[in-house]
Amino acid sequence: GLLNNGCFLDALGLVPHVFLLFSTFPILFIGWGSQSSKVHIHHSTWLHFPGHNLRWLLTVVLLFVLVCEIAEGIVSDGFNQSRHLHLYMPAGLGMLAAITSIVYYHNIETSNFPKLLIALLIYWTLPFITKTIKFVKYDDHGIGLMQLRFCITGLLALLYGLLLGVEVNVILQRRYMWFPCPTEVKPPDDLQDLGVRFLQPFVNLLSKSTYWWMNTFITSAHKRPIDLKTIGKLPISMRALTNFQRLRKAFDAQAGSRWIWLALRQAFGRPLVLSITFRFIADLLGFAGPLCISGIVHHISSDNHSVKLLGVHFISSEAFLANAYVLAVLLFLALLLQRTFLQASYYVAIETGIKLRAAIQTKIYHKIMRLCTSNMSMGDMTTAQICSLVARDTNHLMWFFFLCPNLWAMPVQIVMGVLLLYSLLGVSALIGATVIVILAPLQYFVATRLSRAQKSTLEYTSERLKKTNELLRGIKLLKLYAWEHIFRSSVEETRRQELRNLRTFALYTSLSIFMNAAIPIAAVLTVNFDLSPAVAFGSLSLFHILVTPLFLLSSVLHSTVKALVSVQKLSEFLGSTEIEIDQDPVVQTTATDNNNSNIKSVVRSASCSSPAIVNGYFTWTQGCPTLSNIDIKVPFGQLTMIVGQVGCGKSSLLLAALGEMQKISGNITWNKAQYMSGRQSILTACVFRKRGSVAYASQRPWLLNATVEENILFDMAPNEKRYKEVIEVCQLQPDIDTLPQGDQTVIGERGIILSGGQRQRICVARALYQHTNVVFLDDPFSALDIHLSDHLMREGILKLLRQEKRTVVLVTHKLQYLPHADWIIAMRDGTVQTQGTLKDIQCAEPELFEQWRTLMNRQDKENTTELKRKSFRRPMYSTDTLATEDEDEDSTTSTDEDSLRAELRHRTTIPWSSFATYLRAAGLLLLPLLVLSQLTKHSLMVAIDFWLAHWTSRVIAAQIESDCEFSHSSYLQVFCGLCALGIVLCLVTSLAVEWTGLRVSRELHCSLLRTIVLAPMRLFETTPLGNILNRFSADTNTIDQHIPVTLECLSRSTLLCVSAVGVISYVTPLFLFALLPLAVACYFIQKYFRVASRDLQQLEDSTEMPLLSHYSQTIEGLTTIRAFRHEQRFKKKLLEHTDANNISSLFLMAANRWLEVRMEYIGAFVVLIAAVASISNALCSQLSAGLVGLGLTYALMVSNYLNWIVRNLADMEVHLGCVKRVSSLIHTQPERYDGLMTPAQVPAGWPKYGEIQIKNLSVRYDSSLKPVLRHVSAHIRPGQKNAGHDRGGTIRFNLDPERKATDQMLWEALEIAQLMPVVKRFTQILRSTDAMVTEGGENFSQGQRQLFCLARAFVRKSSILIMDEATASIDMATESILQKVVMTAFADRTVVTIAHRVHTILGSDVVIVMKHGAIFEYDEPDVLLEQKDSVFSAFVRADK
Repeated sequence: GLLNNGCFLDALGLVPHVFLLFSTFPILFIGWGSQSSKVHIHHSTWLHFPGHNLRWLLTVVLLFVLVCEIAEGIVSDGFNQSRHLHLYMPAGLGMLAAITSIVYYHNIETSNFPKLLIALLIYWTLPFITKTIKFVKYDDHGIGLMQLRFCITGLLALLYGLLLGVEVNVILQRRYMWFPCPTEVKPPDDLQDLGVRFLQPFVNLLSKSTYWWMNTFITSAHKRPIDLKTIGKLPISMRALTNFQRLRKAFDAQAGSRWIWLALRQAFGRPLVLSITFRFIADLLGFAGPLCISGIVHHISSDNHSVKLLGVHFISSEAFLANAYVLAVLLFLALLLQRTFLQASYYVAIETGIKLRAAIQTKIYHKIMRLCTSNMSMGDMTTAQICSLVARDTNHLMWFFFLCPNLWAMPVQIVMGVLLLYSLLGVSALIGATVIVILAPLQYFVATRLSRAQKSTLEYTSERLKKTNELLRGIKLLKLYAWEHIFRSSVEETRRQELRNLRTFALYTSLSIFMNAAIPIAAVLTVNFDLSPAVAFGSLSLFHILVTPLFLLSSVLHSTVKALVSVQKLSEFLGSTEIEIDQDPVVQTTATDNNNSNIKSVVRSASCSSPAIVNGYFTWTQGCPTLSNIDIKVPFGQLTMIVGQVGCGKSSLLLAALGEMQKISGNITWNKAQYMSGRQSILTACVFRKRGSVAYASQRPWLLNATVEENILFDMAPNEKRYKEVIEVCQLQPDIDTLPQGDQTVIGERGIILSGGQRQRICVARALYQHTNVVFLDDPFSALDIHLSDHLMREGILKLLRQEKRTVVLVTHKLQYLPHADWIIAMRDGTVQTQGTLKDIQCAEPELFEQWRTLMNRQDKENTTELKRKSFRRPMYSTDTLATEDEDEDSTTSTDEDSLRAELRHRTTIPWSSFATYLRAAGLLLLPLLVLSQLTKHSLMVAIDFWLAHWTSRVIAAQIESDCEFSHSSYLQVFCGLCALGIVLCLVTSLAVEWTGLRVSRELHCSLLRTIVLAPMRLFETTPLGNILNRFSADTNTIDQHIPVTLECLSRSTLLCVSAVGVISYVTPLFLFALLPLAVACYFIQKYFRVASRDLQQLEDSTEMPLLSHYSQTIEGLTTIRAFRHEQRFKKKLLEHTDANNISSLFLMAANRWLEVRMEYIGAFVVLIAAVASISNALCSQLSAGLVGLGLTYALMVSNYLNWIVRNLADMEVHLGCVKRVSSLIHTQPERYDGLMTPAQVPAGWPKYGEIQIKNLSVRYDSSLKPVLRHVSAHIRPGQKNAGHDRGGTIRFNLDPERKATDQMLWEALEIAQLMPVVKRFTQILRSTDAMVTEGGENFSQGQRQLFCLARAFVRKSSILIMDEATASIDMATESILQKVVMTAFADRTVVTIAHRVHTILGSDVVIVMKHGAIFEYDEPDVLLEQKDSVFSAFVRADK
């Protein structure tokens, strides 16, 4: 009957498709309400139904099979005399129905309307039945596996059956349709949080594969810049905390030497398996290109055969695949799938790497919070090393995970490539493959040398940055000592070593590129030269594919080695010494009531605590104890003072009580006493080994890169009354008034915009503001003048803290405050000399008391004068400047919209000016060489391929025309000559690019360094040090290593694509018509992508800086953070910084995948159009098979390199920003270094007599500010006594960087500075001056560092000595000795002393009192003292 008619069977298959189209058509275009609309979610991304991914995969397979059915029908129809639409029309309608079904399902799923799924249930049932009937009838008529349509029909029946099963599974699991109570489903937490905008884990499979959800994000970036608010928050599964918990759980389960690798595999190994699987599939599909090209060229004129059954023609699979058009379509589909799977593999690997990096960074931070302080202070571990661990080593592990799928994919590529070559070339393929394998060790050798060169370069880069950092931090001192040339020469010498290694690195990079181009050609030259077009082009493509994994092998091995080294460093860090953890950190509870101002009652009603140490021995390192036989007990709620000479262990005692030092023996206890509210008596007293929060102000001020207010509050609840009281006590209001935004001014890294005294008072204010029971103040008066010191002591410590009954421990050199102490601890040489009240010590140690009384009589409380002291402090910002800034702000507010438009226009244009700056630095010789070599090389490469096409075409023509043998010799000679020339040009081009980059690097860094060294001090006072250092670190590194590589890749990709388009257009001119829409699509894709990519790269960089800054801030303030028990707060802040950086990285990675998928899809269309046009041209116009193969080979090249043009263009824009920043700093106006005489004309030993004459001098810090000195005139005669940076290296270098002083001179300087005992005790060797000083001088106390600076001044033996607050951190006894020695040793020299301690200048010959930038008083001390109304005499009276 009818079922035996093939036409009727095909027509029967139309019924299900027509049903679906008509039943779903109204719903697809009519909106409806949503059950999920009651919940605020990302509406279009909520995937409700089970089996979602399986449904999408089955639908994609169904579409592919339907395409094959259409193609088979069209090919079969070609054998008929008339058209038979039923052979392919049902399949076409089925394809439309399949697309409709998935769109319909998507709308139903995201709208949560499951009852409408009944249409799909009916639809899947109907085609399953019709296809099954058709399959059975085919079998009844003897149609079997040899006929392609039989296989396609069976596959379709299976697919429709599986989709029917998926639909039934949805109904059963969600209990829809006929079930009375459907299962309630809640949306994921991430989708309920509208702040989560990274939707890749939640969208459907098609959107995941093509990153369709990124469309709105990418296009919106063109209208408004991308910021953190735009990209939102991370999904929960991608947050640092989630991945850290996963890693910690894996760490806890592991042990042994390989525990880190095992933990990483357990925590993050599963996604890598998925990535490797995707990579396998992509690599297998990658071989479809050469095979299809070979098939198209081979079968371009082949005849197909068919069999007629059931009234229609059937063709075999072999005949189907012999059709050139079919192969073109299959090539197109294979390219689409290959690129999709490849990008999916990249995405999964990079996402896993980012998660791993976040987890390790969090793990490192948690380790830092438990790190023993001695690791830092004794130089075992520096801030830079830990930041390098965070920034570089975690990235090494991240990139290892990204490249890890290559380790598994490379063997598959190699094996498959050799097998396919063998099928094309026979035994000759093994010869070519052997050549590649033999040359592989050479590649490995080059990769090893590259690795060594890079490692050596990094070492020199680190050394250069260390020296640059020291130069910038001590720039003022260097200018004062005229040592700029010494330190600049030192940096330049290290830079020369760095460039030498960079040159080696460039050479091996060029060799690597050269070999990558040469090896495939060498392999082809070794094979049998009886070439056909199919064999020639197919084998060349396969050799290129085969050499890729071998080329990647070096990169993967290099990345693996770096990862192994990084894991070793990470293991050593995680195994470093930790402090004793007595309890989990107690977080200070912040009040929410802003009106809670009764702090006194809060403190009194809580318990008061104080530390006690019994028989304590403490050390910073293994060996002799720093503190010995410590027995102290700090009284409750009273003021305890710790005094002693420089380096006796006062600060160490505080840190020992806080648990920061390594305890050798003894016990530390925290006694707690409970007070009754409103009473003074202690009700209970208990002993605990655990302590609470301690308000700690360290000797070296530690501030956050935040506002003044945030530094003082330190995360406590705002309390206006308390805040104002603390500000007044610390005399901060005048300073706050001078700041641009008052207390809302961000003070910069390490409080760079503040003076030393301002930084110290803010730290003290932070300690006073806290609600803690115990307050530790470590030498808070060292940077303050007498007025500020007395006010702080009187109002802050004696009044505020005492009234609140807080336990205060004060380390000080101000012995005049001892009468106010309730308890005194005197330290000497690391042990307690004596302790008790002042009266107790007077009785027990009368000699010590008399010594103190002598020193106390020199300074006492200042009660009689205020003198408007705050006017003496120089404001950091001029009021005139503030007014100007306000006016500018007002004027710019109205033009915000215009500025935004201008900024948006600027963001869409390429920074050609920066590119011109880069090329100008290259010079006139290298630039033409670079351009000419690039053009010549690519022209030659095209010529080689054209010659190969011509050669193979002549072979075919000779085979057709006659049976005589064709002579290959002439063609072979030309081919070899062109190849040799091309290989040489590859090397020349690569070297030209690398050498150009090196020349630019050398010129820009040299100019930058010389400019910075000669720049005025105002630049360093107004520009954060980190910004200047970034020009020498990150920006210079980009110019050194990134721009040359990006430039080479950009030029190569662009010229390859241009040459490819030219070749394809030459082969098939019709291609130009199809090129126009593709070019328009490419233009808009790159236009939108470049803007978004640049914003995201800048955002990634800008979020990385706060992250690294948070690490360095934490390390520097570790003792303060742990004293306050604020570990959890800082850990939370780290998670915020890490997530902000990771969300930027994820969006940037998703944007790159968005671009690559689209550009590679466009590349696939280029291949399809070129293939169809070439096949048609060959069939109609007798186009040679060689040219067809040439056109298709170049079309594949477009597919490979199109996205790299846009990627490299976007990268180059970001890199050129570094050139722009460096160039802008180079144009800084330098100081005037030109004098009236040349250095040769300056007399030796000048200045000989030390005479200083100042005539009508007016100076200012900047042209926009008022003068700070006005018409100053002074004359300091020779020999008069006039009043008015730490670095790493050896002690010798710190004292004498010029290397001019002898050992005896150094020892004399150390003796004058009272450092002889310290240095001898420090090293116990004769040449003590060669002993090391750690970074920042951390292995010496604050006072000792100041004495070293004094010793450095003494070494020079200049006729003029200037001492600017040189004894601020030194105890009074040491200062007294030092003053006498200075007066004796420098009796014949001019000494200028600037001091707040008035008694230190009474012995001067002349006193100058400055006020408002002018000389207020100028005379001998005795003359000024006789004038009762003089300012100086008032100072002296107040100082008695």
